Amino acid sequence: MRKFFQEIKADLKFKTAGPGQKLSEPSRAPRESPKAAAAAPRPRQGPTDEAQMAAAAALARMEGRPKAKLPSSQEAIRSQVRKELRAEAAAAERGLDAEEGDTVPPAEDGAAALSVSGVYFICPLTGEVVRRDRKEQHLREAIQSYFSVDPVAASIMEIHTFNKDRERVRVGLETMAKYLDNICLHPEEEKYRKIKLQNKVFQERISCLEGIHRFFQAVGFETKPLPVPGQGKTWEWVTLEGGVESTEEYYVLREEVLARLEDLRHYKEQLLSSEPVQARLDRQLRVFKPSPAAARFELPPDFYSLTAEELRREQRLRTEAVEKASMLRTKAMREKEEQREMRKYNYTLLRIRFPDGYLLQGTFYARESVSALYAFVREALRDDWLPFELLGPGGLKLTDENLAFNECGLVPSALLTLAWDAAVMADIRAAGEEQPRSPLKPELLARVQTLS
Repeated sequence: MRKFFQEIKADLKFKTAGPGQKLSEPSRAPRESPKAAAAAPRPRQGPTDEAQMAAAAALARMEGRPKAKLPSSQEAIRSQVRKELRAEAAAAERGLDAEEGDTVPPAEDGAAALSVSGVYFICPLTGEVVRRDRKEQHLREAIQSYFSVDPVAASIMEIHTFNKDRERVRVGLETMAKYLDNICLHPEEEKYRKIKLQNKVFQERISCLEGIHRFFQAVGFETKPLPVPGQGKTWEWVTLEGGVESTEEYYVLREEVLARLEDLRHYKEQLLSSEPVQARLDRQLRVFKPSPAAARFELPPDFYSLTAEELRREQRLRTEAVEKASMLRTKAMREKEEQREMRKYNYTLLRIRFPDGYLLQGTFYARESVSALYAFVREALRDDWLPFELLGPGGLKLTDENLAFNECGLVPSALLTLAWDAAVMADIRAAGEEQPRSPLKPELLARVQTLS
C-alpha cells in the first residue's frame, strides 16, 4: 500500500490544475533545462492497474465538482487528492477483505454446514426423538395420552414432571400422604374421608401443585358442597324473603374405595417414590471417515445456555479480548473467569479419533462426567474389553473420570484421541491374532459418513 501511494504521489508532482485543465487528462510536461534533464531519475515502472483505477476514480470525483470549490493552491490540491486516494485505498482494502471473507460464509446465513443440526431427546413414553425446543410439549402430550391407560400413574407423572420447585413438591406430597394415611388407618371415621378445599394448609401446600386435582379424581375422590360445620342455616338477604344454607367445597372419598384400601396405600407409595419423567439426551452417534476437518466444529444455538441477544452481546465483548489479555490477573482470577465461561454451555459435541483415523461423534451434557464418554466409546467397540485411554487437546490424559466436561475445558466441542493400552496390543500382536479393519462395530461402519 505504501508503494501504491508513492507511485501516485510521484505522478502528481508534475500535475497542476489550471483554469481550464482537466485533471483526468494527461498534461504535457513543462520544458526542462539540461541540468534538470541530467538529474532526472531513471524511468520507473508504471503504476499498477489497481493504482490507476483508484487514482482515476478519485480524480474523476474531483473533476465533477464545481470549479469554484477547487482549491486555489498547488499544495491544497495535493492534499485533497491524497485524502481522496486514502479513502479510495481504504475502500479497496475493505472490498478485498469482503471478497476473502466470502470464502467462509457467515453462520447466520445458513451457508456453513453445521456439525450437528441441534440437540435432540428421546421420550421415554413414546420412544420418539424430538428436538430440544419441543421436548416439554411432547412430554405433556405423551402424559396426557397416558391418562386413558392409567390415570393414577399419569397424574403422578404430571405432578413430578411439571412442578419445577422440588421443595414445594416434597412438602405438598408429604401432606398428601398424611391425608391418605389417616383414611387407611381410620376408614370408619368419616371426617378423614373429607378434605376441605378452602383449608389454608390445603391451599398453600397442595392445591398449588399442577396435576394434584387429577390425582384426587383418579384415586376416587369427588367434589361435593357440604354444610359449614357448626353454622347450620344462615340467612342472606339477597332476596326479599328466603335464605340459603352456607356450604363449602370438599373432596369426599367415594364409598366403594373403602373396599380397596390396599390400592390406596399403593397409590400413596407410588406418589412419594416417583421421579420426574426425564427425556433422555440423544447422543446422535455418528461415525465419520478420516478427515482433515476433524477439529472444525459448527454448532447450532441449542448448545448455548444464552439467549440470542446474550450471544450477540458476547460476540461484541470479544473485541475487548486484547485489552483484557494485557491486564495483570492472578491465576485464581483467570481460573474463575474460565469457569464462568464454561457455564455458558449446556451441551458439548465430542469427537474421538481412533488410531486408524475414523471419528466417533456424540452429544453430551456439559456437566456430565468423563466416565459417560468412556462408556459411550466402549459401547461402540467391536471388542469392548480392550483397554484404552482418551487424550484431550494437547495430549492431556483424561484419567479422572469423575470430572465434568466443563471442568476439563471440553465444551462446547472438542476433538479427543483414543490410544490403546500398549502392553495389551503387544500381547495381541505376539499371539498372531488377526486384527479387524476397524475396532468399531460393523453396524456402525455400515453407516459411516463423510465429514463436510
